[in-house]
Amino acid sequence: MDEQLLKKIDLIKERMDVSYKEASDALDRASGDVVAALVLLEEELQGEHLCEKLKETLEKGISAKLRLKKGDHTILEFPAGLGLAGVLGMLLSDELAVLGAACTVIALFSRCTLEIAGEEREEKEIQIEA
Repeated sequence: MDEQLLKKIDLIKERMDVSYKEASDALDRASGDVVAALVLLEEELQGEHLCEKLKETLEKGISAKLRLKKGDHTILEFPAGLGLAGVLGMLLSDELAVLGAACTVIALFSRCTLEIAGEEREEKEIQIEA
């Protein structure tokens, strides 16, 4: 292996914290251009980071719960994902939209509260008042 090629691979490996194979592959894809190889690896790492953030957000959403309460009494509790599906259903169906509107009006006049709670987050309470 050429001494200069090894120096390029070492530089990429050190700067991007990747293996020799990953650094060598990126350098090959960039036709020997160190800067282009760095850019390629950076874009790949950003894509992986974005996927991790999306997965983390989905997991938090799955663990979140919505609670409809009146005083200290819980009337209804369901996963936040189900609530989102309900909102989407209301957008797609006139019957569900009317049902959702009627339930909202009833909750307003009943002085109910809506709590959003998750395993890792503090509970947030939304007061629904007429």
